[in-house]
Amino acid sequence: MSATRNPVLDLTLALMERASVTPDDKGCQALLGERLQRLGFDVQNLRFGDVDNLWATHGTGHPIVVLAGHTDVVPPGPTEQWNTPPFTPTLQDGHLYGRGAADMKSSLAAMVVATEDFLQQQPDHGGTLAYLLTSDEEGPAVDGTRRVIEQLDQQGVALDYCVVGEPSSSARLGDTVRVGRRGSLNARLRIIGTQGHVAYPDMARNPIHDFASALHDLINTQWDQGNASFPPTSLQISNVQAGTGATNVIPGELDVDFNIRFSTEQTAEALQQGVARLLDRHSLKYQLQWELSGNPFLTPPGDLRSATIAAIKDVTGQEPKESTSGGTSDGRFIAPTGCEVVELGPINATIHKVNERVAVADLIPLADIYRAIVERLLSAPHG
Repeated sequence: MSATRNPVLDLTLALMERASVTPDDKGCQALLGERLQRLGFDVQNLRFGDVDNLWATHGTGHPIVVLAGHTDVVPPGPTEQWNTPPFTPTLQDGHLYGRGAADMKSSLAAMVVATEDFLQQQPDHGGTLAYLLTSDEEGPAVDGTRRVIEQLDQQGVALDYCVVGEPSSSARLGDTVRVGRRGSLNARLRIIGTQGHVAYPDMARNPIHDFASALHDLINTQWDQGNASFPPTSLQISNVQAGTGATNVIPGELDVDFNIRFSTEQTAEALQQGVARLLDRHSLKYQLQWELSGNPFLTPPGDLRSATIAAIKDVTGQEPKESTSGGTSDGRFIAPTGCEVVELGPINATIHKVNERVAVADLIPLADIYRAIVERLLSAPHG
């Protein structure tokens, strides 16, 4: 790629100018789809509810190598706190500022440029190169990648390898590649008491007092030791609410939200049962609702991990750390099909923050890494 031009930057700028706050794609997928169609991709636009999705393929047969990502971004938050307008991409001090710069429009641009370079060299590659894009990753994640995977499964399409462009890097480009993710289990707990006057506690039941000892046990329980690929399971309280606003009223209810990030040592069902047993030991009257955001997944060592590590070393000269840390991603919907999944993208220090940014110097190397991964997977012989 010529050192005097930066096609990744050009495409990133075009994507960032579109204020695609989830689930509104704002034409990002149309822009990317047009680029892919010019390369000979068969592009399908799949809309479910308010969500735009794109599935595009080039070539036939296996292996099917998927480049996946999302065109939606989180809201900018207080715009007055930004140094530059969040949806006016701005070049400053060697960085590109704006919402979506790192999460993850630069990755999408790098993937497309990498694909253009790859197909110029290998127009008749083996296997299938595919794209899976959604505008619902930052939102409920119901009508996005999850729905596309369901449709592909109904059509008998079995994916082999997938690179998700999530911003995985920590201090420098390519220093970390995600090879799995923890599961995420959300809970809404309501402790039920009896409202009354604070001067007559014998005529009321304070749910805050009832829950105090259970809270201690809940946050101090060691659910497991983790394993070689995952840290121990972690439970974190995120919201606690009770009271009427008056200082002389014992509340009748206490609402508690918490999240459990869990490893492959656990199942969602086992954790739900464990929490219920703990609450029952404290003789609480409660209601408990669960929402499973995703199960843990781990891509074992194999072709995809090897290709990714080799590509990063070739481009950056450094060997990456393989990690399962961080939040959830759409990889949780792809991995259960049996597809090998890794996540690789730019530095994530500013994602979801004001003044989100990406280093301009990282854009072309990121495309080079993606191209090198695809070359290894679609050029090498497969059984």
